[in-house]
Amino acid sequence: MAVVGIDFGSLHSLIGVARHRGIDIITNEVSNRTTPSLVGFGPKQRSIGESAKTQETSNFKNTIGSLKRLIGRTLSDPEIQEIEKKFTNVNLVDVNGTVGVEVTYLGEKQRFSATQLVAMYFGKLRDIASAELKIGVQDVVIAVPGWYTDIQRRAVLDAAYIAGLTTLRLINDTTAVALGYGITKSDLPEPDATPRHVAFVDIGHSSLSVSIVAFSKGQLSVKATAYDRNLGGRDIDFALVRHFAEEFKTKYKIDVLSNPKAVFRLITGCEKLKKILSANAEAPLNVENIMVDVDASSQLSREQFEGLIGDILDRITGPLHAALADSGLTAEQLDAVELIGGTTRIPAVRTRIASVFNKTLSTTLNQDEAIARGATFCCAQLSPVFRVRDFSIHDISPYPIKVHWEVQPGDGEEDSELLVFPKGNSIPSTKVLTFYRKDTFDIEAAYAEPSLLPGGINPWISKFTAKQVPADPNGDLTTVKVKTRLNLHGIVSFEAAYTEEVEEREEPAPMDVDSASGEPPAPPKKKRVVKKKEVPFITSSSSLDKATLELLKEQENQMYAADKLVMDTEERKNALEEYVYDMRSKLDDRFAVFVQASEKEKLLAGLQEAEDWLYSDEGEDATKSAYVERLDALKVIGDPIAFRYKETDERTKAVAQLRETLNTYMSQATSGEEKYAHIEEKDKQSVVERVATIQKWLEDQIVRQSERPKNVDPILTSAEIGKKRDEIIYFAVPILTRPKPKPVVPSGTQTPKDQTQTPPPPKEGDAAPETGPSEMDVD
Repeated sequence: MAVVGIDFGSLHSLIGVARHRGIDIITNEVSNRTTPSLVGFGPKQRSIGESAKTQETSNFKNTIGSLKRLIGRTLSDPEIQEIEKKFTNVNLVDVNGTVGVEVTYLGEKQRFSATQLVAMYFGKLRDIASAELKIGVQDVVIAVPGWYTDIQRRAVLDAAYIAGLTTLRLINDTTAVALGYGITKSDLPEPDATPRHVAFVDIGHSSLSVSIVAFSKGQLSVKATAYDRNLGGRDIDFALVRHFAEEFKTKYKIDVLSNPKAVFRLITGCEKLKKILSANAEAPLNVENIMVDVDASSQLSREQFEGLIGDILDRITGPLHAALADSGLTAEQLDAVELIGGTTRIPAVRTRIASVFNKTLSTTLNQDEAIARGATFCCAQLSPVFRVRDFSIHDISPYPIKVHWEVQPGDGEEDSELLVFPKGNSIPSTKVLTFYRKDTFDIEAAYAEPSLLPGGINPWISKFTAKQVPADPNGDLTTVKVKTRLNLHGIVSFEAAYTEEVEEREEPAPMDVDSASGEPPAPPKKKRVVKKKEVPFITSSSSLDKATLELLKEQENQMYAADKLVMDTEERKNALEEYVYDMRSKLDDRFAVFVQASEKEKLLAGLQEAEDWLYSDEGEDATKSAYVERLDALKVIGDPIAFRYKETDERTKAVAQLRETLNTYMSQATSGEEKYAHIEEKDKQSVVERVATIQKWLEDQIVRQSERPKNVDPILTSAEIGKKRDEIIYFAVPILTRPKPKPVVPSGTQTPKDQTQTPPPPKEGDAAPETGPSEMDVD
């Protein structure tokens, strides 16, 4: 059973696996530890991850990034229209009420929701992990931003399901970091002592997160979190893009911002420049063929760079102060400030963070891999196949959640809503709500402060409808209890609804032992028994219904199978092309003396015909079976030639091995050594005879083979020689390794190893010794 953690990132993602008593971040098909969070569509197949990155420049209108930012959102969301649109070149559209994309796939326009796109990407991560672990991957823990709302979290779970994954937990990314930090520390304070307080600041590609966590031995408690959902490395890149676009208007008379492909190329150049400026005082910018055959270049100093991003830097301190205030701690009470995320490598960013906490900033964690490692630790904790040191997680919800209902006449209610899970409520958490009703009723869960939510996300979460409320025998209102839960994923659900009936049952009176006393017996005691009666109910939420999920899963499986067929077909096409060029070059080189003139002529003609066909319209887009059929036909002629060449070397090695084996057994069989003295002469002679027979066969065959031309099939092969070697081994070894017989011990004497005495027979009346089976391990 695989134990896998996923850091679902905006720019790229990482996969962690638990093995070898630790956590490994695995590499993808091109040996990178990070996999681009991209999905691309082409005329024949989809390209996901590295392959999408490779063709992003040429196919940018059909390549989608920012998957983490799109999932769970709507097309009308202000953050989609005002922010995400400028970071993507694909056409964003509405797909069944959620944001999606319109792309050209298989030669026609097709639409996919963000949930489907994330499912495609998760399928790629699943395959990377499966290829590394050599087993199927199903159970995962996925790290997501702490600011994700209920609808976004449900969409991620739906995407994982479509990809064939079972999500054991959605863990907040900074909580995953804290788990990875705490579970490896052996010096945490005892639970009854003052905890160690650590601030984790994560500034990645698209957002800023800060979490303040209290650590004690075996546990962590998140005290406060704060976020800026739209502050990250991409905002810094875009500030540089605007600066250089203005410069190039004057310098080269070009409008970069009017050309999406030029913007894409400039962003790539600005990313490199930003990284260089993190370690140097000055850096160059070079963008070849940015547009209309212009090669653009410029230069920027770190001072200029920090001036250009000043407004972005000013936004960093707000969430840090907010988290400190919510935690109830002062900066002096923090024991450490840990940085993660690539953007925290920028010196100016570090300076702003340090100004809030007045502390030396720590980078003891791997800034790129800490989230994936923590998610994998969490998966190992939840998996039955791994034993992990007990370490409990007390996470919190960033948004307050309420339930509300319609006030019904006659119910005597004045309130119509109740704050159930306040901001900072622990995760997971269960609450039981009490209602007094006569008939069916509805409850809706929603976020209590919509202004805190990302962009235009609907604050509605879910709806509960009680279908049949049992009537009260006295005609009064029925007390209905509804259990609601904020679960491990950070999702609100209605778990149960029931009524309680109290019955009084008489307990049997105690037995009257002393009836002669004349005292009256004690009256029987009454015991109150509470019986629960389930109330049938239905719920609705933003999760996709089962039928839709199964339909999307089937569609994904069909696209996956089609992609695999395309890749297999391309592989067979490449194999045919490689065989044509490889065999043609070898016929005049290493295979020259092993091929007959007629064979060479026939094979060269076949290779030429295959090459012509490959580059024709028919061969360019043929089926997998067509490539396989042509390759097999060429191998019918070519394989015997390659076999002759290979056998020349293999046969020489096999002859040497057989001769060495024969000489070994001959010397042992004719040896006068003590260790062979116990073997009967007739048996040793049989070994000598068998060795001599095989030796004669070998020499005869070698002579016959030497008389045979190299361009005809050999009569002596390495396989035959190997069989003869096995034959002598199986014959000689049992004879030459036969153990010496044990010495005969005269009757009545004791051997040194047998000093025990036989017990005397039992006398009459003594108990006979017990006998029985010996103990054995039973699996």
